[in-house]
Amino acid sequence: MCGIVGYTGKRQAYPIVIDGLKKLEYRGYDSAGVALQTGDAVKVYKKEGKVAALEEFVGEQSTAGTTGIGHTRWATHGEPSDRNAHPHVSKSGNLAMIHNGIIENYASLKNELIKDGYEFHSDTDSEVLLNFIEDIQLNNNCSLEEAIRIVLKRVTGAYVILIVSADQPDTIIAARKGSPLVIGIGNNEHFLGSDASPMLAYTKEVVYINDYELAIVRPDELILKNLGNETITPFVQKLDMELAAIEKGGYDHFMLKEIFEQPTTIADSLRGRLVLNESNIILSGIDLIQDKLLNARRIIIVACGTSWHAGLVAEYVIEELCRINVEVEYASEFRYRNPIITDEDVIIAISQSGETADTLVALERAKEHGATIFGIVNVVGSSIARISHAGCYTHAGPEIGVASTKAYTAQLAVLMLLALKVAKMKGTISEERFVELSQELNSVPEKVEWVLKNEVDNIKAIAFKYKDAHDVLYLGRGYNFPTALEGALKLKEISYIHAEGYPAAEMKHGPIALVDETLPVVFVATKDVYHEKVISNMQEIKARKGKVIAVVSEGDEVTHSIADDIMTVPILDEVLAPILTVVPLQLLSYYIGVYRGLDVDKPRNLAKSVTVE
Repeated sequence: MCGIVGYTGKRQAYPIVIDGLKKLEYRGYDSAGVALQTGDAVKVYKKEGKVAALEEFVGEQSTAGTTGIGHTRWATHGEPSDRNAHPHVSKSGNLAMIHNGIIENYASLKNELIKDGYEFHSDTDSEVLLNFIEDIQLNNNCSLEEAIRIVLKRVTGAYVILIVSADQPDTIIAARKGSPLVIGIGNNEHFLGSDASPMLAYTKEVVYINDYELAIVRPDELILKNLGNETITPFVQKLDMELAAIEKGGYDHFMLKEIFEQPTTIADSLRGRLVLNESNIILSGIDLIQDKLLNARRIIIVACGTSWHAGLVAEYVIEELCRINVEVEYASEFRYRNPIITDEDVIIAISQSGETADTLVALERAKEHGATIFGIVNVVGSSIARISHAGCYTHAGPEIGVASTKAYTAQLAVLMLLALKVAKMKGTISEERFVELSQELNSVPEKVEWVLKNEVDNIKAIAFKYKDAHDVLYLGRGYNFPTALEGALKLKEISYIHAEGYPAAEMKHGPIALVDETLPVVFVATKDVYHEKVISNMQEIKARKGKVIAVVSEGDEVTHSIADDIMTVPILDEVLAPILTVVPLQLLSYYIGVYRGLDVDKPRNLAKSVTVE
């Protein structure tokens, strides 16, 4: 959730940390702060609001120091305020700490410390953790490193912590469990971050820290240990990412840039995998678990949010093409149920970040029962990638906008490849149908480009027309139903307008009671086997004076004659249509948010990566 940054080296730390916080502000923006090591003291500045508010607060005050840590917060314990902002300072003033995660047993620890005379100046679990570390250090007369190790064996929950001490110049001690941490390797300098974006301008060599690992970071030294004090050799990886990928590139918002990148990111996710001239799909991750997939009793797809909608699309496609029973589960529910899992099950985990806390725990539970784990993630080296038996990366590149757009369509592209490959392996698809769908899938980037070139002005006008709506209903059938859910989610996230997605046939089982002349109803109504039935549903809305907005296929004159407003997409096979039909809905939510004067890149209360429960 929160964004963390650290630097130790030969440069001044403050500008590097501030720049890093700006790149991570999509992870949290309730408050921000920095701690700088200056001589034998630690100086802390923190402020409620965005990073710009912190910069203004610091102003001309001294920011000298070549070691520093910074934090941008997404509130969990305690409302956004100066007092709850990170970094937190220990009772003695010697230690400063930033924390991403939740310490679940903080209340009992806090009571212990209060009995020992500690006073707390925030409502956070993080301040409790820091003072517990200092208390252990003082009472056991041990090193800070050892105190951290002892404490982390006693706490429950998720964390990444970065600590600086007045007594240890040029040193950052970091530890992780359940939340991401990357360390960049420079020339006599090191960079730390929740992801690699803060360090791209300085280095391409990184180390991804694993759960239960502790890092002692100095300008010329990186020591990794486990909680048993055993030294671990760092595994250095080279980043395949450019700085331009995390900049706006002339667009008004990251979200708009990422919507317009989709022709490229979908093509990148297909490139080298969809081999048309050989009528073949190359996915080495599938080859690794081929026997498991061919003999799977069922496939369980586990995901959250937008990734869950991608899983719903995959359920339709895999069952249709592969004839394997598929279940789609919310990871947050799956992890707490007692599902019947066996070694005949294949679990597909879908996550943009690869760090989603609920999904990770769900996978660990499934793995304990012998299930085979297949990960579909966007971030190389992420936790889900490491826990999976096999997997496939999407190639969406960094996604900065909190509301997922290009990551979603990249997930769909990979899921379509997976379904086609497994269907061919199982012999559940004819060669003619395989070739047809492969060629259609190859055409998707060009068709998305068509929408972006030809429909934007039209969608802007529709967005302006409906920007003051209080509620919106999204309806679709078959493959278009998950797209209706995703369209409604995007509108909620970006515009704060209440929106709900339903199967169009379910409209008469309740939602139709909401329909009057003020209610816009968005139909995903491209040409498919349900099209005539969806037309009937539109007529039912019109009969009750509702406003009909429709996503339609080129040449659909029937829908044109009924709908109040039309968003057109090229004709595409219904199996693949969800990759295309979602694009107008992304644009619609974006422009409504813009016309309402909202920060579409950082919607209130949301964070990009949900690394806590």
